[in-house]
Amino acid sequence: MMAVNRYRLRHLAQTGHRGARLAEWLLAQTDRLLSVILLGNNLVNAAAAALVTVIAFRLFGQNEVALSLATLTVTFLILVFAEVTPKVIGATYAERIVPVVSYVLAVLLKLTSPAIWFINLFVRAQIRLLHLKSTKDVVAEPMGVEELRTLLAESGSFLPTAHRGILTNLFELEKITVDDVMCPRGHIEAIDLEAEAEEIRQQLITSHHDRLPVYSGELNNIQGIVEVRRALARIQEEELDRHTLREVLRAPYYVPAGTPLLTQLSHFQTNRQSLGLVVDEYGDLLGLITVDDILEEIVGEFAAMTPLPVTLWQPQADGSYLVEGSASLRELNRKLNLDLPLDGPRTLNGLILEHLEAIPEAGVSLKIAGLPVEIVQVQDRMVKTVRITPRPA
Repeated sequence: MMAVNRYRLRHLAQTGHRGARLAEWLLAQTDRLLSVILLGNNLVNAAAAALVTVIAFRLFGQNEVALSLATLTVTFLILVFAEVTPKVIGATYAERIVPVVSYVLAVLLKLTSPAIWFINLFVRAQIRLLHLKSTKDVVAEPMGVEELRTLLAESGSFLPTAHRGILTNLFELEKITVDDVMCPRGHIEAIDLEAEAEEIRQQLITSHHDRLPVYSGELNNIQGIVEVRRALARIQEEELDRHTLREVLRAPYYVPAGTPLLTQLSHFQTNRQSLGLVVDEYGDLLGLITVDDILEEIVGEFAAMTPLPVTLWQPQADGSYLVEGSASLRELNRKLNLDLPLDGPRTLNGLILEHLEAIPEAGVSLKIAGLPVEIVQVQDRMVKTVRITPRPA
């Protein structure tokens, strides 16, 4: 009764299983359940001891040899047949046995209610003297995130690997912020209102994104978000100019840096938005995040929608990788099975700059988290390309 999986038992009870409902009712009153079990157990053990002693005395006479033989015999019989074997079977097949024995225990509980009430008077008195809480006063603690994580890890074949991975990723969303998964400012595809009309038109036609930020002169000066399909439809109707483009802009939706992903997912749902511009405390643009970015953290990457997907790392013949300095550390750890630190910079370029504490130069090699890292190319005082040699598996 104590070894049964309470959650599986509750599921059976909810499906209408009468034995499971009885078991839940019994387990809800642990003091009475233990009393009836131990009452029957001790009565049978005491009766068995007395019976074997009487039989030994009649067979061998009332002497010390008969008493010793009776004691050893009854101890062996009780241990093997009444204690160890039944309890091992019960603990191993608890889900099968508990709903069945609950019918018997429920009847015994009602039949022995007066005796159990009398016994529990003394039990409760001792508990009060020891300043302990009774089973009725103890509130079951709800399962926390770590307990749920352990359950998922031990679910084995009961839960498909893909489902287990999705649920585990959900627990991580509180630890991950928008800064970890956003598209950095330098990689944002945006439209400049001050550009030539033909250039804007070509950018709209060739863009593979549904929505694009629109700015005026400088990326921090965001004017709004344009829906590419809507803008293209407007182009077919009339000539495109800045005024026409402004008419189809939607107000930008801003996201504070450091917002946990789970919180941001809720905000997207509440505000009916799918794209947000991540800004720091001064209002400067840091990056762009979409609902798809968050969903990819939960279920993994979607199929690439672009005809020529950009790869931030290229495997080499010697087992190393040529990696773009702008690559996300989290993505590198996940895709290349690395162990780069995530408690500081978000990109490989930032991590190298933090370790060097100087302007990077091509040809410089260093070790980060035990990994050999070689700076291959530098551009505008930033690390452009890096060679990383992972440890052998």
